[in-house]
Amino acid sequence: MLGRHRILLLDAAPGDLLGVELERLLGHGLAVTLNLRRVTDRVAVRAAWGGRVGFTDFDPFDEAALIAETLRDGGHQAVKSRAGVPLRATFLAATAGTTAGSLRVIGRAGAGTDHVDLAAAARHGVVVTHTPGSNADAVAEFALAQLLALTRDLAGHNAASHQGDWRSPAAPARALSELVLGILGLGRIGLALAGRARALGMTTQGLGRSPAGGNGVRRADSLTELLATSDVVSVHLPLTARTRRLIGRRELALLRPGAILLNTARGGIVDERALAEALRDPGHPLAAAAVDTFEHEHAAFDSPLFGLPNALLTPHVAGMTRSAMAEAAVRCADHVAALLNGRPGGVPVATG
Repeated sequence: MLGRHRILLLDAAPGDLLGVELERLLGHGLAVTLNLRRVTDRVAVRAAWGGRVGFTDFDPFDEAALIAETLRDGGHQAVKSRAGVPLRATFLAATAGTTAGSLRVIGRAGAGTDHVDLAAAARHGVVVTHTPGSNADAVAEFALAQLLALTRDLAGHNAASHQGDWRSPAAPARALSELVLGILGLGRIGLALAGRARALGMTTQGLGRSPAGGNGVRRADSLTELLATSDVVSVHLPLTARTRRLIGRRELALLRPGAILLNTARGGIVDERALAEALRDPGHPLAAAAVDTFEHEHAAFDSPLFGLPNALLTPHVAGMTRSAMAEAAVRCADHVAALLNGRPGGVPVATG
């Protein structure tokens, strides 16, 4: 491994996609250290790859362990994450510097870099890259699945049927063509959702930085207008200082009676406590919500939404289709290798 750039995989692609990711990294001439903590069949992986990659086994959410492993054996020049392991100022100060083994690149196999302290990364000369758009179709499809599940109360009918209860709806559901979908964030995912929704007959409107008119989306003038004139609101924004707690008690109160909220973006954009209070209140205009991202995830998973029958909760899986994860892993490998070898042209870099 002497003279080769070293990369630490904090959480590799799952299943047989692990092989796709490792081959891509090795093909770029990188020396790989694979963290086995989230690998299902560790024995088989060691047997298959023991002669080509190094191994470690630690909890990447333990910052002290993360620092120690990044610095081990002369240090790694790059780390790659998939699940959003926090890479904060303390980590960056300890692992980046001027030595030959210092950290230079952070790669995220997925969209968004809110798990990285970008200001600290910039101070320490660490470049942060990710794979925007790699999971756009997957997340758009998942948001549509959330919408269909809630508008037709699939979870409720499923639970009743398993109990032998032949239950008919108290009132017939509205067809999708009767609903207005408000999309908060008109990036790749938001526009992909808009196209699918319009194909099913929905009226779509949105708010974001993209020009109006894409995929037939009407531009709303403000967040207040979007919330007040949509039957379903789907959130597709990055988590930043400006978007944190963007939707709280006041905003939820603006919704139409019987409204549905979908969040596949980031925990923290929607105030979970305010959301839970709204869902508990039978007089509130919000009827149901589907949430795939939370403020506290993984081992720290916790939410005031637990136990609410009108809250459909999933563990940050919207982007996890085979094609999306394969593309993210391969693109991230390409980006990291290009940056380590001084070829930054065309590589997406997060600057804060």
